[in-house]
Amino acid sequence: MQAERNRHNGGMKGGGRRYTLLADEDLMSLIEREDAAAFAAIYDRHNRAANSLAYRVMGGRQAAEDLVQDAFLKVWRSAGAYRAERGSVRTWVLAVVQNVGRDGLRSAATRRRTRDKAEADSPRSQPCEAFSEAWRNARQEQVREALAALPPEQLEVLELAHFFGNTHVEIAEILGLPLGTVKGRTRLGLKKIRDHFEPRGTAMSV
Repeated sequence: MQAERNRHNGGMKGGGRRYTLLADEDLMSLIEREDAAAFAAIYDRHNRAANSLAYRVMGGRQAAEDLVQDAFLKVWRSAGAYRAERGSVRTWVLAVVQNVGRDGLRSAATRRRTRDKAEADSPRSQPCEAFSEAWRNARQEQVREALAALPPEQLEVLELAHFFGNTHVEIAEILGLPLGTVKGRTRLGLKKIRDHFEPRGTAMSV
């Protein structure tokens, strides 16, 4: 990434000022051809919004900075995946940040579950602690089952809202969807989760 930054800086010195006049979509076409100065222009335009979203996802400044670096590295490598008909470059960049952050959190959650299981199996655990851990695991498994039964479009909206703390407006921006569509998918998804729990006699507050 550092080498790429050096290339970006070098490109901007050699007449990069003209890149500030180009539309985002034109810059993405240049990035696809490995134009470092075009990438630097996209970074300058959207890194503040990316950092804001990354901080909400990760909850810490250093983790957010790492996420933004990883996300923009993916933008550099995957510029050809951008499709203008699906939304703006800003929306696409934020979606990349969200997806990279989600993957990172899932990996961290997997490591945490492995660690927690090892600790729960340890004879040093007190009975009350072991019971609390088992109860939490059971509840998490029920939630995972309920989420797995949702259509992908409803699952995506609920993940962004409840796991990453995004508002309906933010989700609409990230996914490039109308606000009403986001609210509708949220209502349907929550109803299906409630229906999943109620037959078991388990109340769930969402």
